[in-house]
Amino acid sequence: MSAPPLLVTCGLPYTNGPCHLGHLRTYVPADCYVRYMRRLGEEVVFVCGSDNHGTPIVVSAEAEGVTPRQMSEKYHGHFDSTFRRMGVVFDHFGMTDDPANHARTTAIVQELIRKGYVYSQVVHQAYCTRCKRFLPDRYVEGICPHCGASARGDECDQGCGKHLEPGEIKEPVCKVCGMKAEFRDQEHFFFRLSAFKNYLLPYLDAVRGTANAKNYAIGWIKEDLHDWCITRTLDWGVKFPGRDDLVVYVWVDAPIGYIAFTEEWAKKTGKDWKRYWCGKNRVTHFIGGDIIYHHCIFWPALLHGAGYGVPHAIVASGMLKVDDHKFSKSRGYVVWTNEDYLDRGLPADYLRYYLLAYTSHTRELNFSWNLFAERINNEVVNIFGNFVNRTLQFAHREFRGIPEGRADPAIMAEIEKTLETVERYMREYEFKSAVDAIMALAAYGNTYVQGSAPWKLVKTDKAAAAQVIYNCAQIAQAVALLIEPVMPAKAQECWAMLGYTDEVASHRIGDAARPVPAGEIPAPRPLFTRMEEEQVKMLEALLQKRVADADRKSEKIPVVSFEEFQKLDIRTGRVLSCEPVPKSNKLLKLIVDIGNEKRQIVAGMQQFYKPEEMVGKDVVVVTNLAPAKIFGVESNGMILAAGDTASLLIPLRPVEPGSKIR
Repeated sequence: MSAPPLLVTCGLPYTNGPCHLGHLRTYVPADCYVRYMRRLGEEVVFVCGSDNHGTPIVVSAEAEGVTPRQMSEKYHGHFDSTFRRMGVVFDHFGMTDDPANHARTTAIVQELIRKGYVYSQVVHQAYCTRCKRFLPDRYVEGICPHCGASARGDECDQGCGKHLEPGEIKEPVCKVCGMKAEFRDQEHFFFRLSAFKNYLLPYLDAVRGTANAKNYAIGWIKEDLHDWCITRTLDWGVKFPGRDDLVVYVWVDAPIGYIAFTEEWAKKTGKDWKRYWCGKNRVTHFIGGDIIYHHCIFWPALLHGAGYGVPHAIVASGMLKVDDHKFSKSRGYVVWTNEDYLDRGLPADYLRYYLLAYTSHTRELNFSWNLFAERINNEVVNIFGNFVNRTLQFAHREFRGIPEGRADPAIMAEIEKTLETVERYMREYEFKSAVDAIMALAAYGNTYVQGSAPWKLVKTDKAAAAQVIYNCAQIAQAVALLIEPVMPAKAQECWAMLGYTDEVASHRIGDAARPVPAGEIPAPRPLFTRMEEEQVKMLEALLQKRVADADRKSEKIPVVSFEEFQKLDIRTGRVLSCEPVPKSNKLLKLIVDIGNEKRQIVAGMQQFYKPEEMVGKDVVVVTNLAPAKIFGVESNGMILAAGDTASLLIPLRPVEPGSKIR
């Protein structure tokens, strides 16, 4: 029995802002995988779409004075065109606000209700008496009930990172008018996620994909599994069945979009969408590392509960850093795909190569213009480009094209070995290793042509020189066929320079082992252009200006009087003991001597300092803050530090603990 067709999806881009490199960390590898699997002979469908619902889009639309639908259509078109410019080509790119997704979401929710997996419950939800409305998600901010940090309505984004259900946040404040909100009772609907624990553990043991996705999800399930509130008080979204005042939570209708987009594609092509979603399937999700919980836990539980097939594989990427800093639009550490890259005439294939070849797909990827230029010049230009150029220039000059011949067995063995290696890595979603193997074949070609020196042979033995060039052309053909999923435009240019008039993408990967045809070739031209130092400096300067502008913007803080400043009691302290806060990967619990007493203080520095290296350090402490519970641990003070790496403020010369800062 033949394997079911392969359906590949990508996490949906949110339509309230433009495309940046963080988005591409998911879409480029997915496109590479789809191209490769198709050229192995697989039946592959590649669908995606824009995520149009949820509070942030409503907030952004209100700020711009447009409707949420208008906002969504604007950025839907932006992402669609940007992906195409990057060579990321979907079979269908839909919208979650279109009728197909409204209908499929309604049908699935109704089935979950029928099976008893959805129940109602009255919850306390923040209500603004000035705006006269309940405050869902991003309309409210306050204090996290778990760790005491400032948080937004749906997530503790400044502290422990926990998901927050409606009504959980403490001391709620309306983000629209700034007024303190109150809690009022409202009926909401919950999905019985807790009922699927025994199903999800064996499912995750068997599901394919990347280890980071599986391991994180298994850890969460073993810790606890809470029911999810799946309704929100909004006008914008898919209406909850039978209710005009509630819509389904965006994390219900967004993944259901994968099914709706498949339905829309199937309707256009005369296919049956149920082949891809009902029963045994090979649905493969490419996602960012920040949405593992939703795709590995919530989504398969929802599908299984409604009677659909569950994902076959979940491939999660690592996060993105810019110039060794955490990716941050507000701090300026962001590279916009169009404005900073494509609109400046830089090749999409260069960026595709960097995203795939810099590091393993599951690891954190660092982008800097200097690193980018270094990788392009040293690898793409000096290895691949140099090999193709010297081979085809010599072939055109001495033989007017590819000479007659048959590749040596050693050459063919190297190509066959590369084919096997690349296929193994691609099937394991190890894209960097696959690219490395392809580039190793190009490097092998460079070493071979340098050692064979056909420019010398041609003077004494033209037939021997012809054999060397034929071998090199065979390698160049293999590299072009293999590199196409990574660099589709440049692979096609190389293919044409080898004398072909068709599309390289129309050939099977295995054609790399077929004899390269002899015959005339067009006059070759350099396949790649180096990134020049002045160009890199200009691009780096633009990034640094954005960071500086963001810093200046963030520095616009209220002026305080000297009398107000004097109210702060800031003193030196000495750390007596330090240990991690249980179940937190950020927090340390310290006992600090501040002269007249010893204080327990909780600080978010675990990722920067080991507990043992903090002991004995002199620190600077704000001592008269109101006590707070952070992650359930009482904290009586604040240790001062600077920058993204929490660089401690310390006295220049030794002073006694408790010395007042003046």
